[in-house]
Amino acid sequence: IGGQNFWVTFDTGSSDLWVVSSNCTDTDCHAVPNYSQLSSPSLSLSTTPFHIRYLMGTVFGTVGYDDVSLGPYQIASQTFAMANETGGLDLAATGNSGLLGLAFPLAATIPQTVGKTILDTIFAHLDDPYRFFAFRLSRNETQDLGLSDSSFTLGQLDSDIVKDINQLTFTPVFSVGWGSYDFWKLPLQSITIDNLSLSLSRSLIPGASTPIAVLDSGTTLILGPTVDVNAFWAAVGTGGAARYNKQTQLWEVRCGRAVDVRFTLGNTDTSKEYSVHPEDINWAEGGTTNGWCTGGVQANDKVNSGDWLLGDVFLRNVYVVHQGATSSQPPMIGLLNLTDPLLSATQFQQARGPDTAPLPVVLSKVSSSSSIDVDLTCSLSALGGVLCGAIVTAVV
Repeated sequence: IGGQNFWVTFDTGSSDLWVVSSNCTDTDCHAVPNYSQLSSPSLSLSTTPFHIRYLMGTVFGTVGYDDVSLGPYQIASQTFAMANETGGLDLAATGNSGLLGLAFPLAATIPQTVGKTILDTIFAHLDDPYRFFAFRLSRNETQDLGLSDSSFTLGQLDSDIVKDINQLTFTPVFSVGWGSYDFWKLPLQSITIDNLSLSLSRSLIPGASTPIAVLDSGTTLILGPTVDVNAFWAAVGTGGAARYNKQTQLWEVRCGRAVDVRFTLGNTDTSKEYSVHPEDINWAEGGTTNGWCTGGVQANDKVNSGDWLLGDVFLRNVYVVHQGATSSQPPMIGLLNLTDPLLSATQFQQARGPDTAPLPVVLSKVSSSSSIDVDLTCSLSALGGVLCGAIVTAVV
C-alpha cells in the first residue's frame, strides 16, 4: 500500500481493506509494521470516518485512497482505511498489520458511494471465466512459506490441487434478496457424527428453508447456535469425553476422542458431504490441559449473517473457489473435499492414541431455556501455518 509492504489477514467474512496507521498509539499497533502517510506520495486523504466491529475487537480510523499492489495486480487509488485505534484484535500474535476483506460490497463498512472494495475492483477487470479467487489452508504448522502448502490464487486454480474444474461441486451463493449478496454462504443440509444425524435448529435467516452456513476464513473455529452445539457435544461426550468449561466459556473434549464429523452443504438436489479431520474437531492447537483439548465447534448466538460460521478448522479440509457473478450466472461457491475420513482417523489415532470412550449417541435436543448459556466472544490463537489470524470476523 503506497509502496509499503504488509502482511494482512485475508478474510472472507468481511469486505474492507484496512491497515494500522503510524498515527495509532495503541500498544498492539506498535507490535506490527505501520502504514506511514508521510511515506506515500500517492495517498489521498478523505474526511470519511471508519469504524468496524467484529465479534471480538474493533477498529477506528479514517478512509483514504492509495496505490495498492496484490501479487501481479496493480490498483491505482484504491479505497482503504487507516486504523488509528484498535481493540481486542491481538495483532501481535499474528504479526499482521491489517485485514483484507474478500466478501461482497454489500457487507463493506466503507460506503460504496465512497469507494469500491478491492475485490470488486479486481473482479471488474477480469473476464467472466477468471472472475474468482480460490484458496487452500495449510495443515503444516510452519511460518516458513517455502514449507507451507497453503495456496491463494486470483483468476486461476492451483494446478497442484485441482486438475479439472469439474472436480469441484458448485452451489449458488445464498442471496439476501433481489439478487443481492453479502457473504459467501450456502445451505447447510446436515451434520453427522459417526453417521448419526444431528438435529439442527430452524434457520433464522429470512427466506431460508435450511440453516445457512457462512464460509469465513477470518474465524478460527466452527460457530453455531447454542442449542445445536450443546447437542453436538452431548453426542460426542458419551462416557465423559466432553465438558463445558464455565471459566473459559468453551467446550472441551478429551484429547484422545476421535469422531467422524461431516457437513452436507449445498442445495437439496446438488448437496455434497464434506469430511472434517478429527484433529479439527478435537483442537489441540487451542491448548491442552490435563488431557483436555479445545473443541473445534463452539456456540455463538450473536451471528446474524448466517446460522453457522464455518471457520478455518472446517476450511482447511476443503479447496474453495469463490466465483463472482458473471453475465450468465450468479456468484457461486465451489468445494472440493481434501480430507479422507479413513486416512484422517488413522492419522489421529497414531498421534493421540486409542479412543476408549463409548460410541457417540445423538440425544433429543436440549431446549434453549434449559441449555447452557454460552457467549463465545473470545478470540482464539491463529492456526499454525495458516495465513488468516485470530480475528473473529464482522457479522453486522
